[in-house]
Amino acid sequence: MIAWIIALIAGCAAFAAASCVADIGYGWSAFLAVVAFGACQIIVGLFVRKRVTAEMNKVQAILADGQKRLQQKMQRWQMRPPGSIKEAQREIAADTAAFVKEALAQTSALEKFRLWVPLMDRQIATARLQLNWMTKDFAAVDTLFDKAIFVDPTLSCMKMARMQMLDRPIEEIRKVYNKGVRRVRYNGNVLLAATMSWIEVKRGLTDAAFKTLTEALKKSDDETLKRNHECLMNNRVSHFSNSGLGDVWYSLYLEEPRVRAQRQRPVFR
Repeated sequence: MIAWIIALIAGCAAFAAASCVADIGYGWSAFLAVVAFGACQIIVGLFVRKRVTAEMNKVQAILADGQKRLQQKMQRWQMRPPGSIKEAQREIAADTAAFVKEALAQTSALEKFRLWVPLMDRQIATARLQLNWMTKDFAAVDTLFDKAIFVDPTLSCMKMARMQMLDRPIEEIRKVYNKGVRRVRYNGNVLLAATMSWIEVKRGLTDAAFKTLTEALKKSDDETLKRNHECLMNNRVSHFSNSGLGDVWYSLYLEEPRVRAQRQRPVFR
């Protein structure tokens, strides 16, 4: 909004200077006004975009640093396993909550661009939704869905997963799925189809899940989708699994990853 006002003032000033001061005629004055308006928009836009990108990079840097520290801790646990898997999971959750909270605080720096960048409010909401999802703060997540921009399939899957948690009607979940798959390219539908078919299987709608995967495989060659499609085709519903998608699937919190407890070997001296 402010960028438009500045550009409009620049355009009016150029028109006034050209017509009244230089007296070069209304046609050329109008042309120069349009040029000044456009040039001002570009200059201000580039400057603001650079500032916004810098602030977003700070958020990403906090997340990257936090995740790096977590990976280092888990590598140390491989050398010396923790005493309890549950205790380790609680420690990971606490560490994650700490750096996500820091990243959330950093998003406040983006609020000063609300009057400069169109849809800035929705971009901030999208970032905060993803951050709150990481810590399972679903109360905050629920308030942000209507404000977020669903440009990424993962966001659509988050909404579908949350609707499943709340036991929303399958028709409503299907609408989110259909809207999401319309936006993606080849193999961009993998997580969407995996999520939709998993929900349908959990609700006993195996025929619907089979149909979902049949349609999805027209635009994907993903092995997990193929395997689940074959399982449903051969009535082996119990073998249906999205574990092949790894962390991207478990990040939706519809399933917990299976963790095998490591046995401590006795040391004899």
